[in-house]
Amino acid sequence: MRRFAVARRRMVREQLADAGLGDRRVLQVMQEVPRHLFVPKLLCHRAHQPCALPIGFGQTISKPFTVGLMTTLLELQGHEHVLEVGTGSGYQGAVLARLARSVVSVERIAPLADRARATLAELGYDNITVAASDGIEGLFDSAPYDAIMVTACAPHLPPLLVSQLRDGGCLLIPVNKGREQILYRYQRQGEEVLVEQSVSCRFVPLLPGVESPATHDPSLADTSGDLEGEHLA
Repeated sequence: MRRFAVARRRMVREQLADAGLGDRRVLQVMQEVPRHLFVPKLLCHRAHQPCALPIGFGQTISKPFTVGLMTTLLELQGHEHVLEVGTGSGYQGAVLARLARSVVSVERIAPLADRARATLAELGYDNITVAASDGIEGLFDSAPYDAIMVTACAPHLPPLLVSQLRDGGCLLIPVNKGREQILYRYQRQGEEVLVEQSVSCRFVPLLPGVESPATHDPSLADTSGDLEGEHLA
C-alpha cells in the first residue's frame, strides 16, 4: 500500500540517513522491504516508528536504526553466504537476503521460525533458509560463512560460531560486559580473531536449546509484552 511505502521512505530518511548511516545499498533495501508485514497485524500501523515492537514469545523486532546499523557493519557486497542467529520475525533476514548471495537463519523458538519462514516464502524470498535450531551452535551443515550476525546478547564470544566463519569473514555480536552490552565486530584472520568495538546496545540474552510449541505457555505468543530487550529480526 502507498501509505506504507511513504512511511518506509520517511523511516529511512529520518531514522537512518539523518542519523549517519550512509550505505546506499542498505538504505535502498530498507526502503523497499515491507517492514509492516513482519509485525503483528494489530501493530502494523506502528511498524516504522523508532522503537522495538513485540512479536510474541517475549521477543521483539528491533527498531529500524538497529537493523540498519548492524546490516551496515557487515559491509555486504552481494557475494556473501551469511548466517543469522536469531530469526525473530524474519525482517532482518529479509534485509540480509536482499544484500547477500544466500542467508541461513536459525531461531531457537520453533513457532517464530515457522512464522518467519512462511512470511518470507509468501514474499518470494528464495535465497534464505530458516531453521529451528540452537543458535549458540550455529549450523555446521551450511558452513563456512562469509559473515555471521547474532541478534541476541552472549556472555562471551561463542567459539563454535568463530569456527564456522570463513577466513577473512566478519562476526557481529552483542556481548555482555557487566553493566552494559557492547556490539562487537570480529574478523577472522587465519587462527586469529581481530576485535573491533562498536556501540553500546541492549538485546535479549542468547540462550541455548530449541523451544517447541509444546514447551511454551500459549500466553507467551501474545504481542503485548514489554520492549526492554531487542531481538533483531
